[in-house]
Amino acid sequence: MTLLEIFDPKARPSPIGIDLGTTNSIVARVRDGRPVVIDDCNGERLVPSVVHYDDRGNAIVGHSARRLAQGHPRETIVSVKRFMGRGANDPETRRLGPYEFVEPRGPEDAKSVRFKVRDRVVTPVEVSAEILKELRTSAERELRSVGGAVITVPAYFDDAQRQATKDAGRLAGLEVLRLLNEPTAAALAYGLDKQQNGLFAVYDLGGGTFDITVLLLDNGVFQVKSTGGDSALGGDDMDRALAERLLQEMGATRRTPEVVRLALDTARSIKHALTDAERVEIELPVQAGEASSGRPGSKLVTVTRDELNALIAPLLERTGVACRRALRDAGVQAADVDGVILVGGATRVPYVRDHVAKLFGKAPLKDIDPEEVVALGAAIQADILAGSMERADEVLLLDVLPLSLGIETMGGVAEKILPRNTTIPAGARQVFTTYADNQTGFDLHIVQGERELAADCRSLARFVLKGIPPMPAGMARLEVTFRVDADGLLGVTARELTTGVEQKVEVKPSYGLTDEEVENMLLAALDHGEEDLLKRRLVEARVEGERVAMATRKALAADADLLEPGERVAIEGALSALDAAIRGDRPGLIQARTDALDEATRAWAGRRMDRAVAKAIAGKQVEDVEAKVAAARGVDAHLAEHRGDDASRAPTETGGPSAASTGIEARRS
Repeated sequence: MTLLEIFDPKARPSPIGIDLGTTNSIVARVRDGRPVVIDDCNGERLVPSVVHYDDRGNAIVGHSARRLAQGHPRETIVSVKRFMGRGANDPETRRLGPYEFVEPRGPEDAKSVRFKVRDRVVTPVEVSAEILKELRTSAERELRSVGGAVITVPAYFDDAQRQATKDAGRLAGLEVLRLLNEPTAAALAYGLDKQQNGLFAVYDLGGGTFDITVLLLDNGVFQVKSTGGDSALGGDDMDRALAERLLQEMGATRRTPEVVRLALDTARSIKHALTDAERVEIELPVQAGEASSGRPGSKLVTVTRDELNALIAPLLERTGVACRRALRDAGVQAADVDGVILVGGATRVPYVRDHVAKLFGKAPLKDIDPEEVVALGAAIQADILAGSMERADEVLLLDVLPLSLGIETMGGVAEKILPRNTTIPAGARQVFTTYADNQTGFDLHIVQGERELAADCRSLARFVLKGIPPMPAGMARLEVTFRVDADGLLGVTARELTTGVEQKVEVKPSYGLTDEEVENMLLAALDHGEEDLLKRRLVEARVEGERVAMATRKALAADADLLEPGERVAIEGALSALDAAIRGDRPGLIQARTDALDEATRAWAGRRMDRAVAKAIAGKQVEDVEAKVAAARGVDAHLAEHRGDDASRAPTETGGPSAASTGIEARRS
C-alpha cells in the first residue's frame, strides 16, 4: 500500500460489480457497507448497451449511440449480448435485425459472428468491451481507481459465451475477479438486504436471455439447487413479435435496415407505454397509397395491452416450461417456494408478472428494482473477493453448472462426466478404453449440453493424447479428469494409466477470436488509452452539437413565425458559432457553444410547445386529452426523435482406424 492510499482511502483501488445487460448495463460498488449504483456523467444509472461506430472510426456508447441507431442501423450494434459466443451460422444471429454480417469463408470464420460496420469488421467481444469501457470510466470518475470487477452472466450461458464475456472484460482493461450468474447475484443482493431465509425462485427475464434459478438462502449460505433457462429468449423477442405486426401495418414489403430499426424501436416504446396504459395510439409511416389517417404517408395504429399479451404469450409459455423443469430438478413443488424474485427489465410487463404469479401460486417480490438488483449483488461479491473482512464470513455461494460437460465416445455418443446442476467449483474423473487394436493415441472431443449425441451438443475443444504404445482393444486405460472453476470454466486432464502419458488443457472455447487477436487488442488499447479518451470526448461533443443544431434548423423551418424580434439573429449567430466549434477539436468549446444555442432558443421553444399543446387539444374533451396523454407518455419522446422535434433531447483415434468418433468407449472406473 502506498502512502497516498494510507492517507487517502479514495486512492485505493475499489472493486466494482457490473451487470452487462442486453438492453442496459449497470455498474455498482459497495459504499459504507451497502451496495450502490454508480451514475454516469449525466446522472443516469442505466447505460444503454448500444455501440455506434462513426465514420471516423470511433465508438460511441450509450444514450448517444441509441439516438443514432435509426439513422445508422448497420453502424449501430444493439443487444450485442445475444451474439456473444455464437457461431456465424447460428439461427439466432439471422433473426429480424438490420445488421450486415461478414459471411464465413471456412470453418474458422464460422465460429464467430462478425459485423461489417462501414469499412471495418467487429466482433461481439469488441462491441461488449466498448460497453464495459464506458462503465469502467463512470466508476473511475467516482472511485479514482478501479481494483477489479465481478461481471454477471446469464446462468444458462455456455462455456463459449462465458469465455467471450471474460475476454471482453480483459479487452476493456478490467481485472475480471469472477463471472457470477445473474440469478445468484440477484439473490445475494436480496438476501443480504432483506435478511430473509428460505427457498426462493429467481425469475430473470432480461432483454435477450431468460434464467430460472431455485436456491436456498440460509443465514448467508446461498445454495443453488437447480438452474435452467434459455439464452435466446427475452424482451427483444417481445419487441420482434410486435415489430412484425407494425411492419405489416406499414405495408413494408421491402424491409430496409432503416425500416426494421424503426419498427423495433417503436415496438419497444409501445411495450414500455403499455406497462401503465391499456392502449397506445401510434403514427407510422406507410408506403404510398396506404395512408388511412393522420398526415399524408402516415397511418394511425392502435395497440392494446391485450394484443401485446397475445403476441408474447407463446414466449412466456417457454419460460413456464423451464420453470417447471427447474422445480423438478430441485426436487420441490411450486408451493414449497417462499418467494419469487424478479430480475430484468422485461419483468416490468404486467402480463409477465401475472404469468409468474400463476406459475408459482404467489405474487412475485418487488422490493428491489429488477433492473438494478443484479449489479448490486455483483458489487457485494466483488467487495468480498477484494478482501472485505466485514462480509467475508457472511456469505457462502454454492453455484451450479447450467449445462452438462462430457466427452464424445464411440458412435458419436456424448458421455456426461459432470452433469448439469453440479455444485461448482467441481471435479470428476472417468476411465475410458480403446475401441480398436493398436491405437497409438486418443482424439478427445469435449462437449457441453444435454443431448445424447455429441453432434447435437456444443463443441468446446479437441486435443490429441499421443505416445501410447500399440495394445489390443480394451487394454489401454484413459483417465479423463474435468475440473470447473468458480467462473464455470473448464480444465481437462487426460492420462493413460498404463504408461503415465498425460496432457492437460484449459478448455478455451473457440468463438472466433484467438489468444493472439485478444492480446493484440489489449496492447492496442494500452498504447492508445489516453488518445482514445480524448477522441471519445471530442466525438461525444460533436454528436451532441450536431444533433442540437439539426433540431434547431428543422424547428426554424417549421415555426419561424413564433420568433420575436431579434431572436432569429441571435439563434443563427449561436448556430454559426456551434458549427465552427464542431469543425474544431476542442470538446469543451463545443459543449459551451451547444449550451449557448440552447439558451438562445429557450423562450422560443416554450412558445412552440404551447402551440403544439393547443393544436393537440383543440375540439376535444378534457377527459379524452388526459387519457391520451397518459397512454402516449412512454412513446412521444421516441417518435419525436424520428421527426426531429425537440423531444428527441430526452435522455482420431490416432495411429488406428478412422475416428469419426473419438475411438474410445466409456467404461466407468
